Amino acid sequence: MTASSDRLWGVASGLGAGAMWGLVFLAPKFAPEASPLLLTAGRYLAYGLIAVVLIAPRWRRLAPLIEAGTWRALVWLSLAGNLVYFAFVVVAVHLAGVAASALIVGMVPVVVALWGLKDGGGPPASRTAPPIVLAAVAVGLIGWRALSHGHGVSGGPTGIQTLIGLGCALGALISWTVYAVGNSRWMARLTQVSPHDWSLLTGVVTGGLALLLAVPAALTTQGWTGGAWLKLAGVCLGVALFASIIGNALWNQASRRLPLTMLGQMIVFETVFAFVYGYIWEGRGPAVIEILAILMMIVSVVWCVRAHGPAPIAEEPLH
Repeated sequence: MTASSDRLWGVASGLGAGAMWGLVFLAPKFAPEASPLLLTAGRYLAYGLIAVVLIAPRWRRLAPLIEAGTWRALVWLSLAGNLVYFAFVVVAVHLAGVAASALIVGMVPVVVALWGLKDGGGPPASRTAPPIVLAAVAVGLIGWRALSHGHGVSGGPTGIQTLIGLGCALGALISWTVYAVGNSRWMARLTQVSPHDWSLLTGVVTGGLALLLAVPAALTTQGWTGGAWLKLAGVCLGVALFASIIGNALWNQASRRLPLTMLGQMIVFETVFAFVYGYIWEGRGPAVIEILAILMMIVSVVWCVRAHGPAPIAEEPLH
């Protein structure tokens, strides 16, 4: 596979992951009665069960490839990129709304790309800084428009609630940045493990950790009817399948094919799709300023691809 086609598949995988992950921001809207702890436990228990079923036929081949240090890495990656991140997102969406949450989490591309500039083999900052700045401006435009129109919980959040929601969105930003960087570097080390298998291993570990949340999460369901449980099960299974199984597998493909500075730009797609899904949920189309911001994001990604030139990605190792 040539370097250009490798990059193309990496970008396509990043776009697909963004489309799947954007659904995460709607999960609290589909099941508003579920607590953040319950949604987190339910989603990742479902993820873990699906991962166990899918990985079982290949377990004998995979087990010798995973050392103790790798298991430890899977634990903290599962916490940072799944349990902690999603719990923060659920609280943020409830208290600050989809728009504000997607705005802050949408700054992940900027933070990851800036972090990635420290890696050897990447292009100079003079080539990557303009698309990074463009992405930041685009996210700022979308956020400014959304926040100026107000968006919060039913009846309107208090100032303290909104502040807590924004703080949780910031926590999600930090948590996912740590995951994105760490996951990319572990993927580069474990070339003998396929992106799909790495996603399933992460799912198995995440599911095990989610078991620890099951009992306290169940305490938040007093008075629930059978219909509420069915809705919760549908939301958890749907998010687990599309966002966790499919989305993570696509992201790991992108992580293996793209350098970190470029990989950070791919996370922009999650923000774009989160807003698109939000428009569908609210039954409206994007405003002119929102269309402009989305176009700026797309230009930012294309610009970043070109900034990396024709050099083979295999010659740009992540450390």
